[in-house]
Amino acid sequence: MPGTPAGTAPAIVHWDPDPTLRAGTSRRRFLSWAGLVTGLAFTPGLLGGAPPAATSPANSAGVFSLGVASGDPLPDGVVLWTRLARNPFAPGGGMGSRPVRVEWEIATDKSMTRVVRRGTAHATPEWAHSVHVDVRGLAPAADHFYRFRALGEISPIGRTRTAPAPNARPGALSIAVASCQNWADGYYHAFGDMAAHAPDLVLHLGDYIYEKPIPLDARRGAIRPASATHEAVGLDDYRERYALYKSDPDLQQAHAMSPFSISFDDHEIDNNWAAEVPEDETPLSRFAVRRACALRAWWENTPVRITARPDGTVIRAHRRLAFGDLAEINLLDTRSHRDDQVNGDNDSPQNARTADPSRTILGAAQERWLLDGLASSRARWDVLAQQVPMADLARGRSRAVSMDGWSGYESSRRRVLDGAAHRRVRNLVSLAGDIHRSVVADLRTDYADDSPTRGVELATTSITSGGDGEDSDDGDRELKAASPHVRFGNSQRGYLLNRVHRDRWEAEFRVAPSVRSPRGSLRRRATVTIPDATGEVDVGQSAP
Repeated sequence: MPGTPAGTAPAIVHWDPDPTLRAGTSRRRFLSWAGLVTGLAFTPGLLGGAPPAATSPANSAGVFSLGVASGDPLPDGVVLWTRLARNPFAPGGGMGSRPVRVEWEIATDKSMTRVVRRGTAHATPEWAHSVHVDVRGLAPAADHFYRFRALGEISPIGRTRTAPAPNARPGALSIAVASCQNWADGYYHAFGDMAAHAPDLVLHLGDYIYEKPIPLDARRGAIRPASATHEAVGLDDYRERYALYKSDPDLQQAHAMSPFSISFDDHEIDNNWAAEVPEDETPLSRFAVRRACALRAWWENTPVRITARPDGTVIRAHRRLAFGDLAEINLLDTRSHRDDQVNGDNDSPQNARTADPSRTILGAAQERWLLDGLASSRARWDVLAQQVPMADLARGRSRAVSMDGWSGYESSRRRVLDGAAHRRVRNLVSLAGDIHRSVVADLRTDYADDSPTRGVELATTSITSGGDGEDSDDGDRELKAASPHVRFGNSQRGYLLNRVHRDRWEAEFRVAPSVRSPRGSLRRRATVTIPDATGEVDVGQSAP
């Protein structure tokens, strides 16, 4: 979506949401290199500074070629985001070495005539000419529309929505959940479908980009940066990878239609990394620099507040969003503070290592934050929004489970789930991604005995990662055979669309027959209803 030249009408995002979705109206070694890297992200000679003159192949575009976005809604505010880039695949986005003045405004109507807040920000080369505006003073539970002006151009108009007031009793909330969008594996039909539904909030649970090289035959004919031929390691590599992904029109449309709350998993940095530990034998000092680069690029391309901006490798990405007394969402970070995966990080039966009480997936501080929040919550629905599944998803007679999810951190899981029960959490729902399949499962502290169910997990499939899937593949059948607590499974691509009510949580699994073709659509595969407090989970399935 290129920007509109001055003097012409701005592009307006078509807004025709499904009114049934609207609230109200409508994831090896233990050394800490944080001290080494803290501050290095701001050293131009090491992590990138003034952009080089060389460029990568890409057509010149308007300064708003990467679209607009909003995120992390509060009752009185929201974050507005854009990143200026005339040549998205060039180092520095083709924007030069000077700051750029950016004007912004937010209105209550999509024609932008009833402006309620406006101001200016400066997009600087140190932060890839990204803009993060934390707007406050807005009306709660209301639609707002926003746009930017810079260098004589006007951005597309985006729609966002504030959260209900703290003392409000909203009757409904719509939440889409997305994960794992490997650009090389297919097209983003799920985001087009998501934009058409215009949910109140989109939770993106990680793997927004993939660091691995992109095959030359992926998305034939599409322009890509020169860095796409190798694994992303440096700051410019990660920036260009985000630019490639964010150039997708369906992803831009979804961002422009709903506020996003975004976390990161492994592929934003390095496959299956764990805190200071990389996937391979990269020296820890080198991995620390790489991680600082990747986290910096994540922040530059994400509509999050300055409180989530990294200082080298130090980042606080976990946060909490409240929607009146209806739902409280705990967006977790299961990467930055975890102990290294055990058993070689291979799927294996649980043992004394996975049960070690000293191991954690959240880190002690985040775990305390989570349990304290659950203790003080007055919400009807308490949500754990996280990167990796919490439930055991076992296969085979040996009950092999992934060491990358909570199954490899059994004591950590027990502390959280028992802690929630002791704090009398009324309805606990875990939303997870990573596994490239849709799964509904009971949450239990121990799956080897008849321990009580503490909640329900809804794991969303991937947007594209894994390519075209099947309604049920071998992995799905093995999972269901060894895991009787799994209520539903599907192996196609898509996303999860939730409608949260006071008396029930309805989860719709929307799947795509194919993501390989540039054209495609999604359909409802199953609807799962979780009744308030004590009822039985019901799964209603459509024909495969």
